[in-house]
Amino acid sequence: MTRKKLVSIIGLGYVGLPLCFHISNYYKTIGFDTDKKKIEKLVLGKDITNNFSIDDLKKKKIYFTNKSNYMKGSDIFIICVPTPINKKNKPDLRNLISACKIVAKNLKKKSTVIIESTVYPGCTENICIPILESLSGMKCNLDFFCGFSPERINPGDKFKTLTKIEKVVSGSNVYSKNLIYKFYKKFIKAKIHKATNIKVAEAAKIIENTQRDINIALINEFFKICDALNIDIYDVIKMANTKWNFMPFYPGLVGGHCISVDPYYLTYSAKKFKINAKMVLSGRYTNDNFHKYICKKIDQNLKIRNIKNKNLSILLVGFSFKENTNDVRNTGVFKIYQYYKSKGNKVDIFDPIADKTHAKNIYGINLMQKLSDKLYNLVIICVKHDKFIEKSIKKKLLSISKNAVVYDFKKLLN
Repeated sequence: MTRKKLVSIIGLGYVGLPLCFHISNYYKTIGFDTDKKKIEKLVLGKDITNNFSIDDLKKKKIYFTNKSNYMKGSDIFIICVPTPINKKNKPDLRNLISACKIVAKNLKKKSTVIIESTVYPGCTENICIPILESLSGMKCNLDFFCGFSPERINPGDKFKTLTKIEKVVSGSNVYSKNLIYKFYKKFIKAKIHKATNIKVAEAAKIIENTQRDINIALINEFFKICDALNIDIYDVIKMANTKWNFMPFYPGLVGGHCISVDPYYLTYSAKKFKINAKMVLSGRYTNDNFHKYICKKIDQNLKIRNIKNKNLSILLVGFSFKENTNDVRNTGVFKIYQYYKSKGNKVDIFDPIADKTHAKNIYGINLMQKLSDKLYNLVIICVKHDKFIEKSIKKKLLSISKNAVVYDFKKLLN
């Protein structure tokens, strides 16, 4: 009888945990994370990403651990750790480098290492593989294999889930590329594409999110123009979308771990070749500063009503970086919160979906999970969760907003 392959996933967030869940149907699975508290919750069946129920997780045969030696002897390692940017908007690869070191110490001959974390083109071959070789004493393509397969998880999307999203795979040689293809083919129901090489797969991931960032930046610019002309941009997009090749994007605060980060990985790579990616940086500038336009418009509305922007009672509705997800990483709403707090205002944030633990740990904010009868001077609709459209919540929001200045560019209360 053939032994079941052992697969270890390093990093159990929005990418790693769904992988564990589906891979465990076919392989012995270890879920590793350095966060001890996260592991303790997962052992009890508690998923901080809100993708799986307690029963879902407990039914799966997944061994969750924060002890790296349990991964020794794994046939496949999948690295899914965060790759953020630092304060200078340059790639912060500390998590990735640490994960590679952990894998290297547990690597065995003929193992395959797959990177799913977002990186710049050339990172897998120039950073990851040398670490794996140096600490393991083995050679890539001779003793072990490596590949890159970019994650495409869309937090909050209940329809385009992991197994239904088309996958890109690549390998350090033809053998590893085919091996990785067959591995994912076990549980990915959508089409799987073989990239020419690792760099192509790395670049594909970067351009996917950079393109989206630039398109949102265009719409944010157009929103300002339409606003000045007293035109409803949502009506404009609706009409434009009647053309077969129009791609609808909507104005908003751009945050999260991908769209607001990946373009900087591209510009970092470009700078090494003395290429100034002006359009990419322009899009980033527009989206990074869109909150300033929102705040300026609100202040103008207050001024028209002879209301001073201080000592106000303010409610921000929504804190996640986008609708229908609890993920608060790099949320643009925090910038609006900071602006109004700095003016001496009392600012509450209502979001029953957002991760309240992360909101507290990352931003020092206590989110409201329920609305009281408190009346506010200013209400700003920042995120349009489907839950906010529920009759009871919408009615409550309308009630506490009756004497307030309301800024609702997300068209929630209309």
